[in-house]
Amino acid sequence: MNLIRAEVERLAARRFVQLMLVLLALAFAITTATTLVGSHQPSASEIADAQIKVSQAISSMEADHQYCLKVKAGELPVDEDRYLPADCSEVDPVLRDQLPVVADFLNGVFVFGQQAGPLLYFLIAFLVLFGFLVGASYIGADLNSGGVVNLLLWRPRRLTVLGAKLGTLLGVVTLLSAVATVVYLGTFWTIAQTAGLPGHLDGSFWQDLAGRYGRGLVLVLLATALGFGIATLGRHTSAALGAVAAYAVVWELGARLVFEIVDVARPDQLMLSTYIAAWLAGQVQFYDDHACRNASGFGFCDGTYTITWAPALLVLLALAGAVTAAAFAVFRRRDLI
Repeated sequence: MNLIRAEVERLAARRFVQLMLVLLALAFAITTATTLVGSHQPSASEIADAQIKVSQAISSMEADHQYCLKVKAGELPVDEDRYLPADCSEVDPVLRDQLPVVADFLNGVFVFGQQAGPLLYFLIAFLVLFGFLVGASYIGADLNSGGVVNLLLWRPRRLTVLGAKLGTLLGVVTLLSAVATVVYLGTFWTIAQTAGLPGHLDGSFWQDLAGRYGRGLVLVLLATALGFGIATLGRHTSAALGAVAAYAVVWELGARLVFEIVDVARPDQLMLSTYIAAWLAGQVQFYDDHACRNASGFGFCDGTYTITWAPALLVLLALAGAVTAAAFAVFRRRDLI
């Protein structure tokens, strides 16, 4: 416990951590101010007009469905100017995930139920950056300055010391992420109550928001461990920054361009960004233009393919786990002076 308490104090005392906290608060303030300026509580006339538009939109959807059913039954001729799906269930309003609501037709109004998800992704992106940079600087600065050597004189067990550092880091980032999320979403909930609309907040909304947050928190912790591991291997904070920059330029940009030139099938499966997106969203869909090249022209060919959260999580865990394991293995035997 003394080791963990000492690591918490060392982490809290770092100027870089304090700077990142200030930037986090500044980002919150800017986002809050922007939302307040761009929103207002709708008047009774605005809501009434929106309700009329909702009714018109639903009526139009029902008319399109009835048109499709009658054309399929031979009761009406085909109108070339109207969309006719292969299956009328595609335009059945009863089968839609969500029907139009009043908030869809209000301009300049912040609706918590519609914008909480995108706002949460913004928070997760900042926390991922925060965790990676803090994790890299936390161990990188100690290795570069000799702080780890001094700590080992007090507690001469390398793996215990490194494990305490990583565990403390992950615990602090988890706690900070939880507090930041409560403050962040609570602020926008208050804005919705006073200068906007809460929106449609049913059980499925909260379940979806909780799922997004849970997946985002896992990504934050993996990014933190990854930054910690790379900096441990490179013995410097800049090693983690250089590794990310090199990967983005050489692989995400350069290799993707080469794959397009040589016409490689499904290049998105080789990109880490694909699996990050799939994990956060639950799944992502791509189009493979190779799939339909040899297909017959008389049949429908679906060239899309989907990457779900399960393989995405395996890829992310494998990457973070491999880097962290390598960092512990190298730290155990390497000369630290």
